[in-house]
Amino acid sequence: MGRPGKRFARYRPTERTIQGRRFWSVPEGGVCLSAFLVVQPVGIPTRVLLGRPDPQAPWEEMATLEDGHLGSIGNRWILPASHLLEFESPSDSAERILREQLGTPDLTLRGPEVFSETYPSAIDPESGSHWDLHFVFRGDWSANGTPRSSAWRELAFLELSSLTGADIARGHADILALAGLPLGQPAR
Repeated sequence: MGRPGKRFARYRPTERTIQGRRFWSVPEGGVCLSAFLVVQPVGIPTRVLLGRPDPQAPWEEMATLEDGHLGSIGNRWILPASHLLEFESPSDSAERILREQLGTPDLTLRGPEVFSETYPSAIDPESGSHWDLHFVFRGDWSANGTPRSSAWRELAFLELSSLTGADIARGHADILALAGLPLGQPAR
């Protein structure tokens, strides 16, 4: 039997007990499940593929990036990433990102590595903590050049030591740090 106040991540649309089992409603601050691709050129572990999204591309369909989100990114960089579709596996989401965002469905990915973070909801701070589950997949780019996709204004393998948190949007600097690739210093 669990400690008082201990709540397992077992959710239903509304809080209730079913066949003696306690279920909670989704946390008021929300829960996001997201997949991220960390693609690096073979032999250069200090660089990572980052892009500047093209606002004309269908980002809302590819990654739930509405016009407001795209506008807030401005000229900053992000990783190829997306929220999972409802009932989509993290691996299927990563494959979808490869196809839709990078046009490189044949790139072999490793992972996922799974990270969890909680913080006050930026959308509704009074609702309590927001919970993110990040599924990070890694890939090695062995082809010449950089992937090309009309979804991006620019894609580049950037040197992490030359970037700061201000250069990266949507908390993706945090994702890189969780993956052991912090900005502003050589990768480990």
